[in-house]
Amino acid sequence: MGYNFKMNRERNLEKNNKKNLTLFSCLGDKDAKKDNKNKKEIFIILDSDALLYRSYYALPALTTDKGELVNAVYGFLLIFLKVVKEFNPDYIAAAFDFPAPTFRHQRFKDYKSQREKTPDDLRAQFPLIKEILKAFRVPIFEVKGFEADDIIGTLARKITEENQKIEIMIVSGDKDIISLVNKQIKVYFLKKGVKSAVFYDEEKVKEEYHLTPDQLIDFKALRGDPSDNIPGVPGIGEKTAIDLIKKFNSLEELYKAIENKNNLEIKSSLKENLLKHKKEAIVSKELVMINCQVPVSFKIKDCYWKNYKKEEVIDIFQKYGFKTLISRLNKLNCAV
Repeated sequence: MGYNFKMNRERNLEKNNKKNLTLFSCLGDKDAKKDNKNKKEIFIILDSDALLYRSYYALPALTTDKGELVNAVYGFLLIFLKVVKEFNPDYIAAAFDFPAPTFRHQRFKDYKSQREKTPDDLRAQFPLIKEILKAFRVPIFEVKGFEADDIIGTLARKITEENQKIEIMIVSGDKDIISLVNKQIKVYFLKKGVKSAVFYDEEKVKEEYHLTPDQLIDFKALRGDPSDNIPGVPGIGEKTAIDLIKKFNSLEELYKAIENKNNLEIKSSLKENLLKHKKEAIVSKELVMINCQVPVSFKIKDCYWKNYKKEEVIDIFQKYGFKTLISRLNKLNCAV
């Protein structure tokens, strides 16, 4: 992954996503938004860990005058300022993983066991981005025992239950979050580096996976996920997993058909393999399913955007040597 992005790449991204982006009511100038009472409010939820990891590995080793590594923070802010400028949100919240084992580790001891430890110079940047988010008056959410995905799912659920007119956009570099997509929830997914992105709505998910967003959970339960050490069913690849979920709609319906011998369309060898590894499939679904019932105190009004003091943010940008970001900040026109 590189850092030297061409302007034409951004133009191509905007062109390719234009159809989907126009579905989001945030496009259009600020005055038009104020005048059009029918336009929906926008709530951006940041998948903070995913954005920091993506930035850390995508950007070169940028350091402050004191030699402090800040490339992940800088990349995070590039993404943050871009989506704020592009979508002009009304609300913003940031979700973080809590640095401790989760309920998934209790369910499956080898969950993510193959992953390398977070580099120290990346971990050291987490407090820095939190400092900046607090200066932006962006509420931070993290809960012991849960991952950022669970917090994002919970916030999205609470928002949709309270106000069905708010459009939710999740900004992430982790495809697991795409399973949350529905008519009210979209995902701005960083495909490569920190500038190349794909906008996922229900239509885009169906186009790419030939499944509905919620079926991605069943799909991954069968296929597994090596990146998280989720076992799935051995021998089941992407194509077979998609075909089975398309045919039976869910993991539960698939096993119901097999166990009721209503499975004339399934080869005997595949049936035997599925039955042999049913436990792994069930556990895998539990691991990949996002928990949308996290005990978190949350009010939409507390996440109102545009209440920060620009001078305070500029001081922090200067402290870390982010002089080029100040001009981007000045273009937002949304500080008090």
